[in-house]
Amino acid sequence: MGQKTHPFGFRVGITEPHKSRWYAPKALYGELLVEDQKIRKFLDERLNRRPPFAAVSDIHIERTREELKIIVRTARPGLVIGPKGSNVEELTRELIDLTGRNVSINCVEVANPDMEAQLVAESIAEQMKKRASFRRVMKMKAEASMTAGAKGCKIMLSGRLGGHEMSRSEETSLGSIPLQTLQANIDYGFAVSHTTYGSIGVKVWIYKGMYEENTAAEYESKAAGARPRARGRH
Repeated sequence: MGQKTHPFGFRVGITEPHKSRWYAPKALYGELLVEDQKIRKFLDERLNRRPPFAAVSDIHIERTREELKIIVRTARPGLVIGPKGSNVEELTRELIDLTGRNVSINCVEVANPDMEAQLVAESIAEQMKKRASFRRVMKMKAEASMTAGAKGCKIMLSGRLGGHEMSRSEETSLGSIPLQTLQANIDYGFAVSHTTYGSIGVKVWIYKGMYEENTAAEYESKAAGARPRARGRH
């Protein structure tokens, strides 16, 4: 059997920060965990699955006693914020109704969408819906990631590719993908393309280099462990 593990889960707490950052007593923990999931699902439905298609790659949640802070990483912050901040205000109101807490939303721009595995996966899934040639799309996206500065890119599609009766897997790989190296910064994204002849799974791995090379934080946060960090060498 293949011994595969999720590249992000493998690194959480070692080199990657948690995507939800808060502390809760035992009695509250389960409730807040479910609430986090509801918030992520709600924002994904609102921002990614229908117009304005804001290309949200990641959602981080921080909690204090007074406030619930949501950090949205997006390639199109203008669409999330809206004219004069109207969209953000509307989202904030809806999240306050959903959670009953004091909510604040921060937008962080993703400078290079071709380096975000989740956005690349969503983009491929979108093109598969439009009946684009899957081999061409895979090749183009892998090359675009490498051009954007990735050290390696692997894309895998599984399902009824090209409308064939039997499902199969196809993959393309450029550069290196050191999955077993904890020190390697590997971004992983998964999306499903619901085509007329069935669902196609899209997996993307992007190797961005070692953690010590990327010292600049991607977003500002005061929470403990809120930025990717290199492991100390003992």
